[in-house]
Amino acid sequence: MITTDSPLTSLKTGRWFKLICGASYQHLPSVRHLALAYTLAGADCIDVAADPAVIKATLEAIALCADLGNQARRRGFGYRGRPWLMVSLNDGEDPHFRKAEFEATACPSHCPRPCESICPAGAIAFSDLQAGVIDELCYGCGRCIPVCPSNLIRARSYVFTPEAVAPLIFQTGVDAIEIHTQSDREADFRRLWNHIQPWIHQLKAIAISCPNSPDLIDYLWSLHQLITPLPSTTALIWQTDGRPMSGDIGSGTTRASIQLSQKVLSAQLPGYVQLAGGTNDYTVAKLRSLKLLPDEGTEKNSTSPKVAGVAYGSYARTLLSPIWESLESPNQESDPLEMSKITQLETQADLLWKAVNLASSLVAQIKGF
Repeated sequence: MITTDSPLTSLKTGRWFKLICGASYQHLPSVRHLALAYTLAGADCIDVAADPAVIKATLEAIALCADLGNQARRRGFGYRGRPWLMVSLNDGEDPHFRKAEFEATACPSHCPRPCESICPAGAIAFSDLQAGVIDELCYGCGRCIPVCPSNLIRARSYVFTPEAVAPLIFQTGVDAIEIHTQSDREADFRRLWNHIQPWIHQLKAIAISCPNSPDLIDYLWSLHQLITPLPSTTALIWQTDGRPMSGDIGSGTTRASIQLSQKVLSAQLPGYVQLAGGTNDYTVAKLRSLKLLPDEGTEKNSTSPKVAGVAYGSYARTLLSPIWESLESPNQESDPLEMSKITQLETQADLLWKAVNLASSLVAQIKGF
């Protein structure tokens, strides 16, 4: 299907699809593969870590799609052109901005290593080459921490330092930012906002992500007052982070995000409401059954608030994991000259279009094609 809808049109019509690569996910080949596959499948936005190397890898993938777009359309995929590139920032400690760590030499020899099997990113390994957490693969879900029989695993958190990093990020040409905050951190949010405000005019969207709390709505209204007026060309998105980094666990994880979206919708804040945190392939069907998405082709009605879109993180990444395993396990008889290209998804046509097909199975749910 050929579509020329812009990301902004997708927001207005409730067809917005965002891929979350992960605020702490810095494995460059995987980020590049994900951006390539989901862009060709019709994603509106690619959300990545505020890391210049990650941003560069994502932009390379998006640029490749300009050459592959016609092929994608001929194959029936919903490639619509360049998606918005978003980077995630935080104003304080946040589970999205952390890494697991432990000293592998301290692990008992008889340990069954449940951390290795539970890690959805394959970020924990015990081998002669590497033992412990593979830092660039870890995106901070924290599932390994409670299962360690010896309580050896801890989380290492970090906070975005805007005065040092903001110039590097905004000069790369990002289209949007997402700020992760919590309802007791207005002063921290204000400090971050003051540092990034000089660049706001060049952004197409600002997303604010906040978990549920008793005083959430009051907090969001206070943030709205703080950041307005925004440029007329900058969309405001409220991200309902229901159950962070859990969409790959099971169908029930989407419930918290939908309930939180209903809470935020009822407040009728100016801007768009977008789900995240526990979203998976049950989310759109549930939204439709609750009549929380606009009718196809119509813009959201202010008298009947609707969800503008859905962001997918762990589920979207896990969905394509069989493709990455195939890329990393080439035929042993392959030509050595070709082996150097094995990490470039676009050089493996069969795997590329299998990846796009899998990505499209998720994107198409909200796009309707």
